[in-house]
Amino acid sequence: MIIQLALDRMKMEEAIEMARTVESSVDWIEVGTSLIKEFGMNSIKEMRNHFPNKKIVADMKTMDNAAYEMDLCFQGGANVVTVMGAATDVTIQKCLEKAREYKGRIMIDLLNVPDSRLEQLRVYNQAIFCEHVSKDSQENTDQVMINMRNHTGFMRAAAGGITLSSLPEMIRKGPDVIIIGSAITKAKDPAEAARLFKETMNREKGVNEV
Repeated sequence: MIIQLALDRMKMEEAIEMARTVESSVDWIEVGTSLIKEFGMNSIKEMRNHFPNKKIVADMKTMDNAAYEMDLCFQGGANVVTVMGAATDVTIQKCLEKAREYKGRIMIDLLNVPDSRLEQLRVYNQAIFCEHVSKDSQENTDQVMINMRNHTGFMRAAAGGITLSSLPEMIRKGPDVIIIGSAITKAKDPAEAARLFKETMNREKGVNEV
């Protein structure tokens, strides 16, 4: 089970320092959509340069112009790039082709994707499927619930408001990648928060495998 650190709504210097602070407790580092929008492709290149041994996720949220955007991200050093599940099949197929070309992967963001569309997306079995509760939705509820739909045989990710207290329940739902943002980056002690996430994940995973 992988911890993906989501870095958003901060300056690049802050993002790099945050990633460095928690590096030993996280597996993948996500260059968030807000960083890409504010600092461009340089945000991906900077993260790759500072963390050559980590998997870098570019949360591009591609909807169109797939080949061009995938080239930018993978050439910039990303290992994984996100595309929206609501995009057309031709867009998702182009993303997969580019991922194969660069020996990377794509993550399909299932934000607002209904079950009917999810069934159509199952043909893309090389992708990571990410169930995602949006930031705006998180701000309008006291309790974030991530619905992990059945993706048997696929690599699965979960994102959106995951906290240390909700982590055990999330682990029981069986995602392969747990994406954590504010619960680490806005903690009083991010290094300790990340350590506790990793410790809890290892403990709960062990319990669930018994």
